[in-house]
Amino acid sequence: MLNIGTIAPDFKVDTVSSYSSLPIPSTLDNYKGKWLILFFYPYDFSIVCPTEIRVMNSYLPEFENLNTDVLAISTDSIFTHRAWLKADHPNAIGAIDLTLASDYKKEVTQAYDVLDQNTGAAHRALYIINPDGVIQYAAMTNGNVGRSAAETVRVLQALQSGGMCPMDWTLGEKTIEQEF
Repeated sequence: MLNIGTIAPDFKVDTVSSYSSLPIPSTLDNYKGKWLILFFYPYDFSIVCPTEIRVMNSYLPEFENLNTDVLAISTDSIFTHRAWLKADHPNAIGAIDLTLASDYKKEVTQAYDVLDQNTGAAHRALYIINPDGVIQYAAMTNGNVGRSAAETVRVLQALQSGGMCPMDWTLGEKTIEQEF
């Protein structure tokens, strides 16, 4: 994974959502001035990924209140993403507001060091990038372990607080004042 404090690598991907019939190109510059969560996941139509996408989608209003966009990225094609949005299948995701990005050429997953070289799919990884394009948080889990949207919100709030936040800090609690 990339180091905290690193300038986030630029990218160009095609995106799709429930509301777009054609792919929409997207770059890192589209998100300048806002916080950005890059939410890498392995596969559409898998077991854990649909649960993560649905939950992240349900948290979008909270992320929007925190001036944050979320971009979900896998190495599946834009066509697979569309099918995943529309399929009548237990592991399909249906209509969602979350934007899905295709890294079919694996350029973004390589640039962000989250490409599983054995499978050619993205690792289950997450980056939080600040409005200046600097990586502030990075996490990766084992492929069989889903992430927590609530924890992502908590970390984002802690980053945005500007203070030193103790373990399990939540919004509304005091930050730690550094004393020397």
